[in-house]
Amino acid sequence: ILSSILYADKLEDIKKAGVLKAGVKYDFKPFGFISKSGNVVGFDIDLIKYIAKKLEVPVKFEQVTSKNRIPMIVTGEIDIAAASMTQKRSRDDVIDFSISYFFDGQAMLVLNEEKATNYEGFVDKKVGAIKGATSGENFKKLQPKAKIIYFEEYPQAVLSLKNAKIDAITTDLVWCVTQAKDSKGKLKVLEQVLSYEPYGMGISENESNFRDFINNAIQDSVTDGTYEKLYLKWFDKKPEKLPEVWPK
Repeated sequence: ILSSILYADKLEDIKKAGVLKAGVKYDFKPFGFISKSGNVVGFDIDLIKYIAKKLEVPVKFEQVTSKNRIPMIVTGEIDIAAASMTQKRSRDDVIDFSISYFFDGQAMLVLNEEKATNYEGFVDKKVGAIKGATSGENFKKLQPKAKIIYFEEYPQAVLSLKNAKIDAITTDLVWCVTQAKDSKGKLKVLEQVLSYEPYGMGISENESNFRDFINNAIQDSVTDGTYEKLYLKWFDKKPEKLPEVWPK
């Protein structure tokens, strides 16, 4: 009894509270975005709903951005963040990650008439990136002569690109492909992939029971076919790489 007083258990706390507070993006299609009917939908959202169902509690979605998702985990405003978050060792210092549940890479979204074919062509050009994401600093290392313009949220960056105020946006490939597809020929994605970006769900440090539960749920979604079904739904193709599944 004493040990349970000393050590709070997030998994038990969530069950007692009767709700899972999940941080998701509202502006990052197809992972998390607002549908025409005004609901938050997407791949991350469906995967969180699957986890919440396993927990037998409803889910309450909170909007997060690349900049505030980690602070909101640390302060306990949210229990979990499923927000296209690249797993990095430096981030793991302040939060814990689930196993990788999605595999992406960094790319460049440009206007259709852009002549440059890779990052080398962006000397003295303006490249948009999102505050708190890894892509801006990644790009600066590749092309130190580019001017990185930081945005709080993705829609502002897209508007700037469409209005030719910036020359490119650099961020995750799947998002870039989705934007190009939705732009009716105005935007395109450069073929070169700039980095490897495995996504993890973020939770507070040292909550191994909760982390185990999430890891098992992600693996269950693969073994019961849900993962592939959701992937097809949101990406119109089968996954090339599945999350790892551990032997029983």
